[in-house]
Amino acid sequence: MPLRPQRWTPPKATPRARQSRSTPPMPEPRLIDLPGAVPEDVVLAPDGRLVTGISGGAILAVDPRDGAVEQIADTGGRPLGLHADPDGSLLICDSERGLLRLSAPHATLEVLVEEVDGERLTFASNVVADEDGTIYFSASTRRYSFEDYLGDFFEHSGTGRLFRRTPDGRVETLVDGLQFANGIVLSPDRSQVLVAETAAYRIARYHLSGPQAGTSDYLVENLPGLPDNMGLGSDGLIWVALVTPRNPLLDMLLPLPGILRRLVWAIPAGLQPKPVRTAWVQAFDFDGALVHDLQREADPYAMVTGVAERDGTLYLSSLAESAIAVVRLAP
Repeated sequence: MPLRPQRWTPPKATPRARQSRSTPPMPEPRLIDLPGAVPEDVVLAPDGRLVTGISGGAILAVDPRDGAVEQIADTGGRPLGLHADPDGSLLICDSERGLLRLSAPHATLEVLVEEVDGERLTFASNVVADEDGTIYFSASTRRYSFEDYLGDFFEHSGTGRLFRRTPDGRVETLVDGLQFANGIVLSPDRSQVLVAETAAYRIARYHLSGPQAGTSDYLVENLPGLPDNMGLGSDGLIWVALVTPRNPLLDMLLPLPGILRRLVWAIPAGLQPKPVRTAWVQAFDFDGALVHDLQREADPYAMVTGVAERDGTLYLSSLAESAIAVVRLAP
């Protein structure tokens, strides 16, 4: 696909925090091996198991205590973001098939959304549901497939979207023009829904109620890394996976004439800028204040794309691994 670069001047990158007493390193993780690669997201099911989707389409339920793995579904596509409902059902964003629902392990998958406004839904990315059955989900880009996602970073297409599906099946676009829309969190008071804009290094906020209802702004801007999936922790915090630090070359190219990015995109993939391998998660409160900044060198786990927290334990998924990492936070 020909690159159609859009100019954008990113804010000056904030320095990546150095490890100190106030920012201790991420504790060493325990790994749970999976029978497949690239568990892009991870969520906690009501039965205490972890649920993830891997390359090839399999949906896996994983017991974090003994590592036992059960395949509970196969989307036949590429599962990305997940949401586990209290009733045991599972919502799945599949980048090829759209928004799916699994009512119970081994049940038949139901397609909830495969097109919006007469246009096929491409690159469904992440999803969260309210207790009344309202579903919020994102689509990263109209332009690229999951396999070619880096093209959207070079192009800076701004074609990501945030949607709402009402219990009667009606789908509306809440926000358009997002820069690679990704992880989603619904605030506990249901007043706002957050969506990570990976390619703009920020977390956007859509107001559902209150004096700003129906408008959007930003909870956090100018992050030092690229935010991916997000999760609401049992601690009430917004946990954010930062898949990699910002790339200085890309930041330099984005404001310049698009021909330069076309030239870089045209060179062999092995010579193009590479994401830095690291393990990195942050946690924010709903005022946008940074509460945790946990980092670790890329051994034995890297490129974290999903994070779930429960009772002081983090469960991490990755774009580069064949395992889920378990991290116990220090008291």
